[in-house]
Formats: sequence, structure tokens, C-alpha cells
Amino acid sequence: MNGNALLSCCNLQAGYDASKVLFDVSFAIRPGEVIGLLGRNGMGKSTTIKCITGALSPSQGEIRFRGEQVAGRRMDTIARMGVATVPEGRQCFPNLSVSEHLTAFAENRSRTSPPWTRERIYALFPRLAERANNMGDQLSGGEQQMLAIGRALSTNPHLLILDEATEGLAPLIREEIWRCISALKAQGQTILIVDKYVDKLVQLADRHLILERGRLVWSGSSAELDADRSLWHRYMGV
Repeated sequence: MNGNALLSCCNLQAGYDASKVLFDVSFAIRPGEVIGLLGRNGMGKSTTIKCITGALSPSQGEIRFRGEQVAGRRMDTIARMGVATVPEGRQCFPNLSVSEHLTAFAENRSRTSPPWTRERIYALFPRLAERANNMGDQLSGGEQQMLAIGRALSTNPHLLILDEATEGLAPLIREEIWRCISALKAQGQTILIVDKYVDKLVQLADRHLILERGRLVWSGSSAELDADRSLWHRYMGV
């Protein structure tokens, strides 16, 4: 794989018990890139993310992060290396306030300068500053998503993974999330993003990967994906 890659997956295979989900998936993400991971539900996107983050050990293949083999390592080990995930469903803690969420996970794992502090996250998401003393279960869905992104940023990751970045959010909140992701890209944050709004992703991402039944069936630039709408219909049902 690409020697300059921040993350590389080579011939990745994975599944659950006797059910195989991923078949020889290979790709690389370079520092500073925003990559869209696309495909219909059940095509292997979440399984790929689980392999990268350590939630699932691949049955075969190699995953390298910053040059180190990480396939099969523990989730906390991979997280400390600088991988942060905004999970589907947000998973905010109901008994922690917004402020406590952003303090409990704070660590400059990538030696970012300036680092993502609580104050800097509040500047990115002013609504969180207004809700600083609210508990996780006292927030709207959109506010919880902002908090989940802020919580991930508070670790100052090398790689930020967003699984279903804007699922279930109102249109105005979705636009705010897109604005913030665009701001992160402008600041050089490497991002792997799963989302169904392909029209937004082609404006934001550098490249895209399409999974179909656990196989990587297409990869290319946003310009290439935007120009070939047949791919949208064939693999994403858009």
C-alpha cells in the first residue's frame, strides 16, 4: 500500500461467526484527506470501521495506522494511537454534562498545535457552549451529534471517523454539521465519513470508496463520482 498513507487496509476480510462480510478490501487514506465511504445499508461500511477501530478483528488482511500493524489490537490501544470515532447513534453519556464530556476525554494524542481544547470546540459549536451544563440526555439529537464530534476532537486525533454523520438530523442541523466538517477539512483534519447524502459528500470529500456486498467496487475522486450519476443509482439507490 501507499507508503505515505496515514491508514492502509490490505486484503481485509472480516465477518461475524460463520457469516463473512468483507472480501479483500484494500484502500489507503493519506494525511489531510477527507474520504467518503459509501454504499447501501448492509454492504460492509460499519464492519470496515469496526475493523479499523479494533471493535472487530479481521479474519485476514492487514491494517496499518501510521506505519504500525493494528489489525486485531484492542480498541483503547488504537484510540490512544490517534483514531477517534463518532459512532452511529452518538452514544453520549446521559449522566455527564456537555462540559464533562469534553473534559473527560481531553488529550492531545496527535500533538496538535493549537490543540482542540474545550473552548475551541465551543467556538466550533456555539450551541454546546450554551448547553455546557446540560446532561447528555437533555440534548436534542443534533446537539448530541455536535457533542459526539466535539468529544472525538477533544482527543486531538490523527484520524476522525464519522459513522452516519447526519443521520436523523433536521435539515438546518445537517447544514451546521456539514459546515463544521468543512472547517475541519480546511484545518487539515484527516476524516473518513459515512453518510447517505452523496450530493453533500461530493462537495466536501477528496475521494470516495464504494462497497457492494463487502467488496470495494469503485474508488475515485469527487469530480469523477459527480460526473457519473449511474454509480449513485447502481450502488447507493440515490
